Amino acid sequence: MPVPKLSKLEYQIMEALWDKSETSLREIQESFPANERPAYTTIQTMVYRMEAKGIVRRVKKVGNFHVFAASITRDAAQRRLVDDLLALLGGRPQLVMAHLIRGGKLSLADVKDAEKTLRQLSSKEKPS
Repeated sequence: MPVPKLSKLEYQIMEALWDKSETSLREIQESFPANERPAYTTIQTMVYRMEAKGIVRRVKKVGNFHVFAASITRDAAQRRLVDDLLALLGGRPQLVMAHLIRGGKLSLADVKDAEKTLRQLSSKEKPS
């Protein structure tokens, strides 16, 4: 099943679920900074919609509230986000790399690590 596209609020909710693995609506709400905290009912509506999309699932009921867990991994959601960004840029990762370098967010060590990963992947693809 392909990973659904996540809105900014959905992604923030998922961060709370990934960090705690299982959590209640109240705990999700409290994971937001106090000055940016959505209303409880907003979180509730979003989580129920995410449940309908298959992004989250109810794992148990404790007293009068439900506990939720992520149905997709952080890695899968991040890959989808990067793939969407690249698609917007015509599939050209050079634009992203250049922006990260100019903004000081990509170091020489990061480039060397990426090169190492590319070499490892390249050697795995060669026929034995």
